[in-house]
Amino acid sequence: MHISQLPLINALLNSLSALFIIAGWICIKKNFRRAHACCMMSAFVTSCVFLGCYLIYHFHIPGHHMPFTASGWPRIIYFLILFTHLPLALAVVPLVLMTLTPALQKKFDQHKKIAKWTLPIWLYVSITGVCVYLMLYVFYPAV
Repeated sequence: MHISQLPLINALLNSLSALFIIAGWICIKKNFRRAHACCMMSAFVTSCVFLGCYLIYHFHIPGHHMPFTASGWPRIIYFLILFTHLPLALAVVPLVLMTLTPALQKKFDQHKKIAKWTLPIWLYVSITGVCVYLMLYVFYPAV
């Protein structure tokens, strides 16, 4: 594997994380607690691997940023997504930890209170991460 493949791997990891989050949400709505826990732990591990790959990529290619070259509506949409994705991506790390901790301690009332905020933010960050990748590398790659 080459370092240049990490953006694709990161998009795949974000996709997997989003799928695990959705599956976990469906499971808890159906009261499948064990399946919910497995899905959410899988989402957590997938997100941790993503974060590791993301940091490795940016450590090995410091200052690298892929320019977004499209104009018009695609540019507006890209920057709207990016400017919401970035602060929420920073916020989701402590949110996930604050949600996971009471669950592991079997303090499910506390877990549920924070999870109702964490889940949509985490899902949004995972999905918009894939959108950013697609817009940068697939739909509007720099020439």
